[in-house]
Amino acid sequence: MRTRPLKVALLGCGVVGSEVARIMTTHADDLAARIGAPVELAGVAVRRPGKVREGVPAELVTTDATALVKRGDIDVVVEVIGGIEPARTLITTAFEHGASVVSANKALLAQDGAALHAAAEVHGKDLYYEAAVAGAIPLIRPLRESLAGDKVNRVLGIVNGTTNFILDKMDTTGAGYQEALDEATALGYAEADPTADVEGFDAAAKAAILAGIAFHTRVRLDDVHREGMTEVTAADFASAKQMGRTIKLLAICERAEDGGSVTARVHPAMIPLTHPLASVRGAYNAVFVESDAAGQLMFYGPGAGGSPTASAVLGDLVAVCRNRLSGTTGPGESAYAALPVSPMGDVVTRYHISLDVADKPGVLAQVATVFAEHGVSIDTVRQQGKDGEASLVIVTHRASDAALGGTVEALRKLDTVRGVASIMRVEGE
Repeated sequence: MRTRPLKVALLGCGVVGSEVARIMTTHADDLAARIGAPVELAGVAVRRPGKVREGVPAELVTTDATALVKRGDIDVVVEVIGGIEPARTLITTAFEHGASVVSANKALLAQDGAALHAAAEVHGKDLYYEAAVAGAIPLIRPLRESLAGDKVNRVLGIVNGTTNFILDKMDTTGAGYQEALDEATALGYAEADPTADVEGFDAAAKAAILAGIAFHTRVRLDDVHREGMTEVTAADFASAKQMGRTIKLLAICERAEDGGSVTARVHPAMIPLTHPLASVRGAYNAVFVESDAAGQLMFYGPGAGGSPTASAVLGDLVAVCRNRLSGTTGPGESAYAALPVSPMGDVVTRYHISLDVADKPGVLAQVATVFAEHGVSIDTVRQQGKDGEASLVIVTHRASDAALGGTVEALRKLDTVRGVASIMRVEGE
Protein backbone atom coordinates (compact mmCIF):
# COMPACT_ATOMS: atom_id res chain seq x y z
CA MET A 1 0.00 0.00 0.00
CA ARG A 2 1.17 3.49 -0.82
CA THR A 3 1.94 5.41 2.36
CA ARG A 4 1.46 8.98 1.06
CA PRO A 5 -2.19 9.80 1.62
CA LEU A 6 -4.55 10.99 -1.07
CA LYS A 7 -5.79 14.41 -0.03
CA VAL A 8 -9.49 15.29 -0.16
CA ALA A 9 -11.03 18.77 -0.01
CA LEU A 10 -14.65 18.90 1.15
CA LEU A 11 -16.82 21.77 -0.08
CA GLY A 12 -19.79 22.01 2.25
CA CYS A 13 -20.31 20.49 5.67
CA GLY A 14 -24.06 20.37 6.10
CA VAL A 15 -26.18 17.25 6.49
CA VAL A 16 -24.37 15.35 3.74
CA GLY A 17 -20.93 16.88 4.09
CA SER A 18 -20.72 16.20 7.82
CA GLU A 19 -21.61 12.55 7.20
CA VAL A 20 -18.92 12.30 4.52
CA ALA A 21 -16.37 13.69 6.98
CA ARG A 22 -17.54 11.34 9.74
CA ILE A 23 -17.35 8.23 7.57
CA MET A 24 -13.94 9.21 6.21
CA THR A 25 -12.70 9.39 9.81
CA THR A 26 -14.41 6.37 11.34
CA HIS A 27 -13.81 4.08 8.35
CA ALA A 28 -10.33 5.38 7.54
CA ASP A 29 -8.60 1.99 7.74
CA ASP A 30 -11.20 0.22 5.60
CA LEU A 31 -11.16 2.99 3.00
CA ALA A 32 -7.36 2.82 2.83
CA ALA A 33 -7.46 -0.94 2.35
CA ARG A 34 -10.07 -0.69 -0.41
CA ILE A 35 -8.28 2.13 -2.21
CA GLY A 36 -4.69 1.04 -1.73
CA ALA A 37 -3.61 4.24 0.02
CA PRO A 38 -4.71 6.32 3.00
CA VAL A 39 -7.25 9.08 2.41
CA GLU A 40 -6.78 12.33 4.29
CA LEU A 41 -9.33 15.09 4.77
CA ALA A 42 -7.15 18.09 3.92
CA GLY A 43 -9.66 20.94 4.22
CA VAL A 44 -13.34 21.74 4.69
CA ALA A 45 -14.86 24.85 3.14
CA VAL A 46 -17.91 26.27 4.94
CA ARG A 47 -19.92 29.49 5.10
CA ARG A 48 -20.17 29.67 8.91
CA PRO A 49 -16.80 28.82 10.45
CA GLY A 50 -17.96 29.34 14.03
CA LYS A 51 -20.40 26.45 13.96
CA VAL A 52 -19.31 23.36 15.91
CA ARG A 53 -18.83 20.39 13.57
CA GLU A 54 -18.32 17.18 15.49
CA GLY A 55 -15.43 15.12 14.16
CA VAL A 56 -14.05 17.92 11.96
CA PRO A 57 -10.82 19.46 13.34
CA ALA A 58 -11.15 23.24 13.58
CA GLU A 59 -7.83 23.74 11.80
CA LEU A 60 -9.24 22.15 8.63
CA VAL A 61 -12.18 24.56 8.41
CA THR A 62 -11.96 27.52 6.03
CA THR A 63 -14.29 30.01 4.40
CA ASP A 64 -12.00 30.38 1.38
CA ALA A 65 -13.19 27.56 -0.88
CA THR A 66 -11.33 28.97 -3.87
CA ALA A 67 -7.96 28.88 -2.09
CA LEU A 68 -8.67 25.34 -0.95
CA VAL A 69 -9.28 23.97 -4.45
CA LYS A 70 -6.30 25.91 -5.80
CA ARG A 71 -3.80 24.41 -3.37
CA GLY A 72 -2.34 22.05 -5.95
CA ASP A 73 -1.84 19.14 -3.55
CA ILE A 74 -5.53 18.17 -3.48
CA ASP A 75 -6.28 14.87 -5.23
CA VAL A 76 -10.08 14.90 -5.00
CA VAL A 77 -12.61 17.68 -4.37
CA VAL A 78 -15.96 16.59 -2.94
CA GLU A 79 -18.63 19.19 -3.72
CA VAL A 80 -21.82 19.03 -1.64
CA ILE A 81 -22.74 22.71 -1.41
CA GLY A 82 -25.37 22.56 -4.18
CA GLY A 83 -26.66 25.33 -6.42
CA ILE A 84 -25.09 26.73 -9.57
CA GLU A 85 -22.57 29.24 -8.27
CA PRO A 86 -20.04 29.18 -6.73
CA ALA A 87 -20.14 25.39 -7.25
CA ARG A 88 -19.58 25.59 -11.02
CA THR A 89 -16.54 27.85 -10.73
CA LEU A 90 -15.09 25.83 -7.86
CA ILE A 91 -15.39 22.56 -9.80
CA THR A 92 -13.75 23.93 -12.94
CA THR A 93 -11.02 25.53 -10.81
CA ALA A 94 -10.42 22.17 -9.14
CA PHE A 95 -9.88 20.53 -12.54
CA GLU A 96 -7.48 23.30 -13.55
CA HIS A 97 -5.40 22.72 -10.42
CA GLY A 98 -5.13 18.98 -10.76
CA ALA A 99 -8.00 17.57 -8.72
CA SER A 100 -10.74 15.16 -9.73
CA VAL A 101 -14.28 15.92 -8.52
CA VAL A 102 -17.07 14.03 -6.79
CA SER A 103 -20.34 15.98 -6.76
CA ALA A 104 -23.91 15.56 -5.51
CA ASN A 105 -25.10 18.66 -7.36
CA LYS A 106 -28.05 17.62 -9.52
CA ALA A 107 -29.08 21.18 -10.44
CA LEU A 108 -25.64 22.07 -11.76
CA LEU A 109 -25.17 18.79 -13.62
CA ALA A 110 -28.60 19.08 -15.25
CA GLN A 111 -27.83 22.60 -16.41
CA ASP A 112 -24.11 22.47 -17.25
CA GLY A 113 -23.14 18.80 -17.23
CA ALA A 114 -21.71 18.94 -20.77
CA ALA A 115 -19.39 21.85 -19.95
CA LEU A 116 -18.22 20.19 -16.72
CA HIS A 117 -17.50 16.91 -18.50
CA ALA A 118 -15.58 18.82 -21.17
CA ALA A 119 -13.48 20.58 -18.51
CA ALA A 120 -12.74 17.26 -16.79
CA GLU A 121 -11.65 15.72 -20.10
CA VAL A 122 -9.40 18.66 -21.02
CA HIS A 123 -7.53 18.29 -17.75
CA GLY A 124 -7.59 14.49 -17.66
CA LYS A 125 -9.61 14.28 -14.47
CA ASP A 126 -12.67 12.40 -13.21
CA LEU A 127 -16.16 13.79 -12.65
CA TYR A 128 -18.34 11.37 -10.67
CA TYR A 129 -21.85 12.13 -9.36
CA GLU A 130 -23.68 9.02 -8.17
CA ALA A 131 -25.15 10.97 -5.26
CA ALA A 132 -26.85 13.49 -7.57
CA VAL A 133 -29.72 11.10 -8.33
CA ALA A 134 -31.66 8.90 -5.89
CA GLY A 135 -29.37 9.17 -2.87
CA ALA A 136 -27.87 5.84 -1.85
CA ILE A 137 -29.36 3.88 -4.75
CA PRO A 138 -26.66 2.72 -7.19
CA LEU A 139 -28.10 4.04 -10.44
CA ILE A 140 -25.65 6.25 -12.34
CA ARG A 141 -22.91 3.62 -12.40
CA PRO A 142 -25.19 0.77 -13.56
CA LEU A 143 -26.53 2.96 -16.38
CA ARG A 144 -23.10 4.27 -17.31
CA GLU A 145 -21.12 1.05 -16.93
CA SER A 146 -23.15 -2.11 -16.28
CA LEU A 147 -25.61 -1.37 -19.10
CA ALA A 148 -23.02 0.21 -21.42
CA GLY A 149 -23.39 -2.69 -23.86
CA ASP A 150 -27.19 -2.65 -23.82
CA LYS A 151 -29.81 -0.37 -25.34
CA VAL A 152 -31.92 1.39 -22.70
CA ASN A 153 -35.38 2.28 -23.95
CA ARG A 154 -37.11 3.67 -20.88
CA VAL A 155 -36.34 4.94 -17.39
CA LEU A 156 -39.38 5.37 -15.16
CA GLY A 157 -38.94 6.34 -11.57
CA ILE A 158 -39.84 7.93 -8.26
CA VAL A 159 -36.81 10.12 -7.64
CA ASN A 160 -38.01 12.48 -4.91
CA GLY A 161 -38.65 11.17 -1.42
CA THR A 162 -40.60 14.21 -0.19
CA THR A 163 -43.25 13.99 -2.88
CA ASN A 164 -43.55 10.23 -2.54
CA PHE A 165 -44.08 10.59 1.21
CA ILE A 166 -46.85 13.17 0.63
CA LEU A 167 -48.61 11.14 -2.05
CA ASP A 168 -48.29 7.95 -0.02
CA LYS A 169 -49.94 9.65 2.96
CA MET A 170 -52.76 10.91 0.77
CA ASP A 171 -53.23 7.40 -0.59
CA THR A 172 -53.11 5.44 2.66
CA THR A 173 -54.86 7.85 5.04
CA GLY A 174 -57.16 9.89 2.78
CA ALA A 175 -55.42 13.10 3.84
CA GLY A 176 -55.53 16.19 1.64
CA TYR A 177 -52.41 17.63 0.04
CA GLN A 178 -51.81 20.37 2.62
CA GLU A 179 -52.31 18.02 5.56
CA ALA A 180 -49.83 15.53 4.10
CA LEU A 181 -47.34 18.31 3.34
CA ASP A 182 -47.59 19.60 6.92
CA GLU A 183 -46.75 16.14 8.24
CA ALA A 184 -43.82 15.83 5.84
CA THR A 185 -42.52 19.19 7.06
CA ALA A 186 -42.91 18.25 10.73
CA LEU A 187 -40.96 15.03 10.16
CA GLY A 188 -38.16 16.82 8.32
CA TYR A 189 -38.88 15.31 4.90
CA ALA A 190 -39.97 18.63 3.40
CA GLU A 191 -38.03 21.90 3.48
CA ALA A 192 -39.57 25.08 4.86
CA ASP A 193 -39.97 26.08 1.21
CA PRO A 194 -40.93 22.82 -0.53
CA THR A 195 -41.26 24.34 -4.01
CA ALA A 196 -38.30 22.52 -5.56
CA ASP A 197 -39.80 19.19 -4.53
CA VAL A 198 -43.56 19.58 -4.93
CA GLU A 199 -43.35 21.53 -8.19
CA GLY A 200 -41.08 18.88 -9.71
CA PHE A 201 -37.89 20.94 -10.17
CA ASP A 202 -35.78 18.47 -8.19
CA ALA A 203 -37.13 15.47 -10.10
CA ALA A 204 -36.71 17.28 -13.44
CA ALA A 205 -33.01 17.85 -12.81
CA LYS A 206 -32.59 14.17 -12.04
CA ALA A 207 -34.57 13.20 -15.14
CA ALA A 208 -32.23 15.28 -17.30
CA ILE A 209 -29.20 13.47 -15.86
CA LEU A 210 -30.77 10.03 -16.24
CA ALA A 211 -31.93 10.65 -19.81
CA GLY A 212 -28.52 11.91 -20.84
CA ILE A 213 -26.75 8.81 -19.54
CA ALA A 214 -29.38 6.29 -20.64
CA PHE A 215 -29.66 7.55 -24.21
CA HIS A 216 -26.10 8.85 -24.80
CA THR A 217 -27.56 12.24 -25.60
CA ARG A 218 -27.21 15.65 -24.02
CA VAL A 219 -30.43 16.44 -22.16
CA ARG A 220 -30.61 19.69 -20.22
CA LEU A 221 -33.04 20.77 -17.54
CA ASP A 222 -34.83 23.01 -20.05
CA ASP A 223 -35.56 19.93 -22.19
CA VAL A 224 -37.58 18.27 -19.42
CA HIS A 225 -41.35 18.80 -19.33
CA ARG A 226 -42.29 19.49 -15.70
CA GLU A 227 -45.55 19.53 -13.76
CA GLY A 228 -45.89 19.64 -9.99
CA MET A 229 -48.24 17.68 -7.74
CA THR A 230 -49.91 20.45 -5.74
CA GLU A 231 -53.21 20.01 -7.60
CA VAL A 232 -53.54 16.30 -6.77
CA THR A 233 -56.59 15.79 -4.53
CA ALA A 234 -58.10 13.13 -2.30
CA ALA A 235 -60.80 12.75 -4.99
CA ASP A 236 -58.09 11.82 -7.50
CA PHE A 237 -56.90 9.05 -5.21
CA ALA A 238 -60.45 7.84 -4.67
CA SER A 239 -60.95 7.64 -8.42
CA ALA A 240 -57.62 5.88 -8.86
CA LYS A 241 -58.52 3.28 -6.24
CA GLN A 242 -61.78 2.49 -8.01
CA MET A 243 -59.72 1.53 -11.05
CA GLY A 244 -57.04 -0.41 -9.17
CA ARG A 245 -54.45 2.36 -9.44
CA THR A 246 -52.49 4.78 -7.29
CA ILE A 247 -50.79 8.12 -7.99
CA LYS A 248 -47.05 8.83 -8.05
CA LEU A 249 -44.93 11.77 -9.18
CA LEU A 250 -42.86 10.15 -11.90
CA ALA A 251 -39.74 11.01 -13.85
CA ILE A 252 -40.10 9.37 -17.26
CA CYS A 253 -37.33 9.23 -19.85
CA GLU A 254 -38.15 7.42 -23.09
CA ARG A 255 -36.68 6.59 -26.44
CA ALA A 256 -39.18 6.97 -29.30
CA GLU A 257 -40.41 3.72 -30.85
CA ASP A 258 -38.47 4.47 -34.04
CA GLY A 259 -35.36 5.23 -31.96
CA GLY A 260 -34.95 8.63 -33.58
CA SER A 261 -35.61 10.89 -30.59
CA VAL A 262 -36.01 10.94 -26.81
CA THR A 263 -38.30 12.63 -24.31
CA ALA A 264 -37.95 13.47 -20.62
CA ARG A 265 -40.83 14.52 -18.40
CA VAL A 266 -41.91 14.82 -14.77
CA HIS A 267 -45.56 14.84 -13.70
CA PRO A 268 -48.08 13.04 -11.48
CA ALA A 269 -49.48 9.88 -13.03
CA MET A 270 -51.81 7.02 -12.22
CA ILE A 271 -50.15 3.61 -12.29
CA PRO A 272 -51.65 0.15 -11.69
CA LEU A 273 -51.34 -1.30 -8.20
CA THR A 274 -49.64 -4.27 -9.86
CA HIS A 275 -46.73 -2.12 -11.08
CA PRO A 276 -43.57 -2.41 -8.93
CA LEU A 277 -43.46 1.35 -8.38
CA ALA A 278 -46.93 1.33 -6.81
CA SER A 279 -45.57 -0.37 -3.69
CA VAL A 280 -42.84 2.21 -3.06
CA ARG A 281 -43.85 3.79 0.23
CA GLY A 282 -42.83 6.71 2.41
CA ALA A 283 -39.77 8.72 1.45
CA TYR A 284 -38.21 5.93 -0.57
CA ASN A 285 -37.15 6.16 -4.21
CA ALA A 286 -37.25 3.55 -6.95
CA VAL A 287 -36.29 3.58 -10.61
CA PHE A 288 -37.54 1.11 -13.21
CA VAL A 289 -35.25 0.60 -16.22
CA GLU A 290 -36.26 -1.18 -19.43
CA SER A 291 -33.60 -2.28 -21.92
CA ASP A 292 -33.30 -4.62 -24.90
CA ALA A 293 -31.07 -7.30 -23.43
CA ALA A 294 -31.43 -6.99 -19.66
CA GLY A 295 -35.18 -6.53 -19.82
CA GLN A 296 -36.78 -4.89 -16.79
CA LEU A 297 -34.66 -3.82 -13.81
CA MET A 298 -35.69 -2.00 -10.66
CA PHE A 299 -33.45 -0.05 -8.29
CA TYR A 300 -34.90 0.74 -4.85
CA GLY A 301 -33.77 2.40 -1.65
CA PRO A 302 -33.57 5.60 0.42
CA GLY A 303 -33.32 8.54 -1.95
CA ALA A 304 -32.23 11.29 0.43
CA GLY A 305 -30.75 12.01 3.84
CA GLY A 306 -27.26 12.52 5.16
CA SER A 307 -26.09 8.94 5.55
CA PRO A 308 -27.61 7.47 2.37
CA THR A 309 -26.30 10.31 0.19
CA ALA A 310 -22.90 10.18 1.89
CA SER A 311 -22.75 6.47 1.06
CA ALA A 312 -23.02 7.32 -2.64
CA VAL A 313 -20.43 10.09 -2.30
CA LEU A 314 -17.97 7.75 -0.59
CA GLY A 315 -18.50 5.10 -3.25
CA ASP A 316 -17.49 7.64 -5.89
CA LEU A 317 -14.58 8.80 -3.75
CA VAL A 318 -13.19 5.26 -3.58
CA ALA A 319 -13.51 4.84 -7.36
CA VAL A 320 -11.87 8.18 -8.13
CA CYS A 321 -9.02 7.57 -5.67
CA ARG A 322 -8.35 4.18 -7.26
CA ASN A 323 -8.19 5.89 -10.64
CA ARG A 324 -5.71 8.43 -9.26
CA LEU A 325 -3.45 5.66 -8.03
CA SER A 326 -3.54 3.81 -11.35
CA GLY A 327 -3.14 6.97 -13.41
CA THR A 328 -6.42 6.47 -15.26
CA THR A 329 -9.83 8.06 -15.41
CA GLY A 330 -13.27 6.49 -15.40
CA PRO A 331 -16.04 6.90 -17.97
CA GLY A 332 -16.70 10.46 -19.09
CA GLU A 333 -19.65 11.87 -20.95
CA SER A 334 -21.17 9.64 -23.63
CA ALA A 335 -23.25 11.80 -25.94
CA TYR A 336 -22.37 10.20 -29.26
CA ALA A 337 -26.02 9.46 -30.17
CA ALA A 338 -26.95 13.16 -30.11
CA LEU A 339 -30.64 12.33 -30.45
CA PRO A 340 -33.11 15.23 -30.63
CA VAL A 341 -35.29 15.80 -27.57
CA SER A 342 -38.93 15.85 -28.66
CA PRO A 343 -41.49 18.21 -27.09
CA MET A 344 -44.12 16.96 -24.69
CA GLY A 345 -46.79 17.17 -27.38
CA ASP A 346 -45.14 14.28 -29.24
CA VAL A 347 -45.33 11.94 -26.25
CA VAL A 348 -47.84 9.12 -26.66
CA THR A 349 -49.69 8.49 -23.42
CA ARG A 350 -53.14 8.01 -21.86
CA TYR A 351 -55.34 10.44 -19.92
CA HIS A 352 -57.66 10.13 -16.94
CA ILE A 353 -60.10 13.06 -17.16
CA SER A 354 -62.77 13.98 -14.62
CA LEU A 355 -65.51 16.34 -15.86
CA ASP A 356 -68.32 18.13 -14.02
CA VAL A 357 -71.24 18.20 -16.45
CA ALA A 358 -74.92 18.93 -16.65
CA ASP A 359 -77.03 15.87 -15.86
CA LYS A 360 -79.21 15.76 -18.95
CA PRO A 361 -79.60 13.66 -22.09
CA GLY A 362 -77.02 14.04 -24.86
CA VAL A 363 -74.10 15.24 -22.72
CA LEU A 364 -72.11 12.04 -23.11
CA ALA A 365 -72.65 12.12 -26.86
CA GLN A 366 -71.32 15.69 -27.05
CA VAL A 367 -68.26 14.77 -25.02
CA ALA A 368 -67.59 11.67 -27.12
CA THR A 369 -67.82 13.76 -30.29
CA VAL A 370 -65.07 16.08 -29.04
CA PHE A 371 -62.79 13.12 -28.41
CA ALA A 372 -63.51 11.74 -31.88
CA GLU A 373 -62.83 15.10 -33.54
CA HIS A 374 -59.34 15.14 -32.00
CA GLY A 375 -58.57 11.55 -32.90
CA VAL A 376 -58.59 10.31 -29.31
CA SER A 377 -60.25 6.99 -28.54
CA ILE A 378 -62.10 6.45 -25.26
CA ASP A 379 -61.27 3.34 -23.24
CA THR A 380 -63.68 3.57 -20.30
CA VAL A 381 -66.38 5.95 -19.01
CA ARG A 382 -67.92 6.19 -15.54
CA GLN A 383 -70.90 8.49 -14.92
CA GLN A 384 -72.61 9.58 -11.73
CA GLY A 385 -75.49 12.05 -11.50
CA LYS A 386 -77.53 13.80 -8.82
CA ASP A 387 -79.76 16.91 -8.65
CA GLY A 388 -78.97 18.16 -12.12
CA GLU A 389 -75.24 17.74 -11.72
CA ALA A 390 -73.10 14.84 -12.93
CA SER A 391 -69.52 13.75 -13.18
CA LEU A 392 -67.89 11.88 -16.04
CA VAL A 393 -64.62 10.03 -15.50
CA ILE A 394 -63.02 9.11 -18.81
CA VAL A 395 -59.87 7.09 -19.45
CA THR A 396 -58.49 7.30 -22.96
CA HIS A 397 -56.52 4.97 -25.15
CA ARG A 398 -52.99 6.02 -26.12
CA ALA A 399 -52.70 9.21 -28.16
CA SER A 400 -50.27 12.07 -28.55
CA ASP A 401 -50.18 14.46 -25.62
CA ALA A 402 -50.91 17.31 -28.02
CA ALA A 403 -54.12 15.62 -29.18
CA LEU A 404 -55.14 14.91 -25.60
CA GLY A 405 -54.41 18.50 -24.55
CA GLY A 406 -56.45 19.80 -27.49
CA THR A 407 -59.32 17.54 -26.47
CA VAL A 408 -59.37 18.97 -22.96
CA GLU A 409 -59.35 22.55 -24.23
CA ALA A 410 -62.29 21.79 -26.51
CA LEU A 411 -64.17 20.14 -23.65
CA ARG A 412 -63.80 23.29 -21.55
CA LYS A 413 -65.69 25.22 -24.23
CA LEU A 414 -68.78 22.99 -24.17
CA ASP A 415 -71.79 24.64 -22.50
CA THR A 416 -72.68 21.33 -20.88
CA VAL A 417 -69.26 20.97 -19.23
CA ARG A 418 -69.28 22.93 -15.98
CA GLY A 419 -65.62 22.29 -15.32
CA VAL A 420 -62.64 19.98 -15.80
CA ALA A 421 -62.10 18.71 -12.26
CA SER A 422 -58.96 16.67 -12.88
CA ILE A 423 -56.55 15.70 -15.64
CA MET A 424 -53.93 13.04 -15.07
CA ARG A 425 -51.82 10.84 -17.27
CA VAL A 426 -51.98 7.07 -16.96
CA GLU A 427 -48.66 5.16 -17.12
CA GLY A 428 -47.25 1.71 -16.53
CA GLU A 429 -49.82 -0.29 -18.49
